Formats: sequence, structure tokens, C-alpha cells
Amino acid sequence: MSSLIHDAYPLYLEVMKEDSAIYAVELENISKTFAGGVQANKNITLRIEEGEVHGLLGENGAGKSTLMNILYGLLSQDEGMIRIRGEEVSLRSPHDAIARGIGMVHQHFKLIPTLTVTENVILGLEPIKLREPVKIETEDYEDSLLSKVKKATNTLVGAFRQLMPTDISGAAERIKRIAEENGLNVDPYARIQDISVGLQQRVEIIKTLYRDADILILDEPTSVLTPQEVDELFVTLDKFKKAGRTIILITHKLRESMALCDRITVLRDGALVGTVDKKDTSPQELARMMVGRPVVFTTEKMPSMPGDVVLKIENLHVDDNRGLSAVKGVSLEVRAGEIVGIAGVEGNGQTELVEALAGLRKPRQGRVFIEGIDITGRSVREIREAGISHIPEDRHARGLVLGFSIRDNLALGKHYIEPFATGPANAILNFDSMADHSERLVDMYSIKISDIEASASTLSGGNQQKVVVARELSTNPKLILAAQPTRGLDVGATEFIHKVLINMRDSNTAVLLISAELDEIRNIADRIAVIYDGEIVAFRSPEETDNQELGLLIAGHKRDEVEEVPQQ
Repeated sequence: MSSLIHDAYPLYLEVMKEDSAIYAVELENISKTFAGGVQANKNITLRIEEGEVHGLLGENGAGKSTLMNILYGLLSQDEGMIRIRGEEVSLRSPHDAIARGIGMVHQHFKLIPTLTVTENVILGLEPIKLREPVKIETEDYEDSLLSKVKKATNTLVGAFRQLMPTDISGAAERIKRIAEENGLNVDPYARIQDISVGLQQRVEIIKTLYRDADILILDEPTSVLTPQEVDELFVTLDKFKKAGRTIILITHKLRESMALCDRITVLRDGALVGTVDKKDTSPQELARMMVGRPVVFTTEKMPSMPGDVVLKIENLHVDDNRGLSAVKGVSLEVRAGEIVGIAGVEGNGQTELVEALAGLRKPRQGRVFIEGIDITGRSVREIREAGISHIPEDRHARGLVLGFSIRDNLALGKHYIEPFATGPANAILNFDSMADHSERLVDMYSIKISDIEASASTLSGGNQQKVVVARELSTNPKLILAAQPTRGLDVGATEFIHKVLINMRDSNTAVLLISAELDEIRNIADRIAVIYDGEIVAFRSPEETDNQELGLLIAGHKRDEVEEVPQQ
């Protein structure tokens, strides 16, 4: 009997090994607390199966990115254990994670704009050119003189590797091959600053594949993409799945989870709510798990009662950074008490239009009026003092000073006047008043922070967006320029922002909403202006259109072509 057990034991171990190998990643009882006492992860256990697309869903600040930064070696857990394919590991840096086949594409890309695609991909892993490899053979003893010469020579070669020329052309060829095999076509010699955001994301993905990653962590991958780029990403991820790669998708978007994931894990306030199979759940159930209550996807609103014209744009022409025409003769009016939504694929002049209205860019031709007063070409401060608030599409470049505290960021734009400034010529900041204002907005907008004195850079992307929105909507403006106001926000925060914008409309504020999300435009806009190639090509009422018609219009189809398409 003992002999039988002895013979069967190796087979038992092999079976156990195969059983444990079904998990690509195991995180057991992971806890993480940051300085200041904020507990980002609370005893989380998560198991990712080999070859699956696993969604990590939760509100902004739920602990999703913190958990994955621990898996990628950027952070260390306070408690808990990590296993990669059954092996317990200690990940002290991203190098350790990369060595075990883990790659991460961050929400905010880690690319150097002035370098090429190839240079960014190989950074830290530069291939070198060697005409002939150094080969010194020994036939005898390790202590022989020849052996010592060999060791010294190999050491010298290693020391001078960094001085040898980098094999850029060889790396570019490999990058091109990886890109073609995975549907990520991009020019290896293009500079990052010259390519779109969608292509920059492809470069980040190629960086992970170049390092032979087969476990990919994607942090909010669609937060900066156009709808077309999102669809292209979906195709790419499907190819990855068919190739057997394991994908962890950090997101707060229910559409992505239901479209891409096999299983979905929901976090709330740093704790695990549960893991569900996609086939056994619904967007409504996932939303309830995320926020702890039912979520309304369609915002209730009364019919608008438009008043006098607040914003009037006449034949506006604006150039882009290259000096090319981006806005081509736009004329538009927005009245008090209404929300006008501009629908279009990003890159069709929306950015330049909003920047011209906000004073960030000088128009080449045309006029802009606020309540009949010409503000064309005025400075940002003058335009803000005229009653315009601006929620920019890029919160890092235009919305926040990341090194400043949350308190300071929430006071920006009004920091030079009472009650935030005091003393002779308002030259002294009133920090107490700024703190009271900040705490009120943090509470009102449910911004998750450790302290108002903490740097804005310490917040999650969604909470950074909440800071911008809270500041801009708290100034009682005449006109709100809302460019992608819910970008990076979860369903609960999006619902809240929509209600706030509608409340602002109902209090007789004019709102110009720019969004790439057609559902958002149709949900809260009273009128829809469709922009294509820098021109307003159509106006629609939300009640009299659908996503099919709007999708055709924003893609450049003419009105008569759209009318020929049967409505569903």
C-alpha cells in the first residue's frame, strides 16, 4: 500500500500543479494604507484565470489602480501575498513584474513626446549593434591565464555595452512586426508628439508586447479615445484573447465590461464587493454593486425654457497648432436656460473652438459675444470675469496644477479676489477662506481625498476631474463651457454631474456641452449641433434623432444621405 502511495505521489503533485496553474494571477488578502490614513485596499482576494479578460470595476477612488500598481510592482502591499501562475513572488519594482510577463498600460501614458515610437518602446531595453560577438574559448582549468583573460574581457564588454551604437533599425523592424501581428499598425519612426492619442495608446501596448508580456493590465484604456479608436481597441483586445493572453481591464464603464470581459470583479471603497460572470449579470446590477444603490441612466429633466442669448458666435475661424484651419466659419447661439450639445468625433475642431471661446487661442476671423458684449480675443482672466467657466477636456494640461494642493486648485481663477484674497491690493491669500470653500466642495461633490492640503497629483483621475468640475460650477457663471465634463468619471459621478448641469440650466445658466459620447449628448442636451471637419453640419433635437443618425452625421455623411438610411 505504501509503495502504491509512493508511486502515485508524483502524479498527485503534477495534478495539483496543473490545477494551480489555471490562475495567471492570485492576489490574496491584499491591504494597502497610504500616508494620512487612507486605506486604498482592504483585504482583497482576487484570482485571474489564464487567458481570460477580467474586468476590475469600481467608482473613482475604489482602489482599482492601487491594486494593479501593487501587481505591477509600482507599490508594495502592507499585507497579503501575490502568486503568478502558482509561484509566490515578491514584486519590488516593475522590472520584477516585467520579468514575470506582466505589462501595464497606464491611464496617463508614460511616453516622451520628442522621441520616436521606436525610441520610446526600447527605452531601458536598448538593443546594441555588435559586428562580431566576442568569443574566447578555454579548454583547460578555470584558474588558467586564458580563463582569467576571458572573464576580464566579458566584464569589459558588459561595461561598455552602453557606449555601443543602438540597433534602432533592428528594433523598428521588430516593432513593425509586433504591430502588424496584433493589429496595432503605427509608424515606428513617427514622433510621439505628432501622432494621435489613440496611436499613443497603441505604442504603450506595443511596449508591453516588446517585453514579451502575456499578462496585460489596461488602466482605463478608453478614457481618452474617440468612439472609433475605442472600437479599434476592442478588436485588438479580442485578438489578444484569441492568442491566449490574460487581460486585466481596469474600468468604471459598464459598456466596456459587458462587451469585453469574461468575469468582472467589483470594488467599492477599497473593499471587494464580489466577482461575477458576465453572462450572469447586467449593467444595472453592476452599477448597483459599484455605488451601493440603483443608478438612473437617463437623467430626468423638465423641458427647457430658453431666455435671452448669452453666447453668440459669428463666422468664427480658428487655426490649430500647425497653422491649419480647424474651425471654419462656425456660427452658433446658446441661450440662458438651455444646454446646447456639440456632437462630433474628436479632432474635428471642437478643441480649437472651445479654446477660442475660453481665451486660450486667438481666432483668425469672426466674433464672440457674451450678452451682447464683444469678447473676441480677450485674455483668459477677462473672459472668466465676463462670467464664463471652462471645464477643459485635458484636466492635466488645462484644469489643474498637479503640484498644488487640492485647496489651492479649488480656489484657482478666483484666488486674486475676495474672499480668497485680502490685505492691500488683495495681495495676501486668505487660506482659511480657501480651506472652508474647499471642504464644502469636497463634501458636495464626494471627492475622495486624504486631506485638502494633499497635492492634486495624489488623486485618482476621476477625483481630479471632480476637482475641476466642482471649481468651475461653483462660480455662478453665465455660461459654462463643458468639454468632456464626465471623462474619467464612474456612473455615479456621471449621474451627479449631469444633474448639476441640468440644475445650472434650470437656474438660467447657458451651457455649451462638448462630448464624444452620443448617449451623454442625447441625455442632457436641449439642442444638438453636429460638427464635422470644423463646420456645424446639422442641428437636431434629442427627441427627434437617434445614435444611428448622429453617428452618420458625425462621420461626415450629408443630410440627404442620412435621410435615405432607414431609421430603426
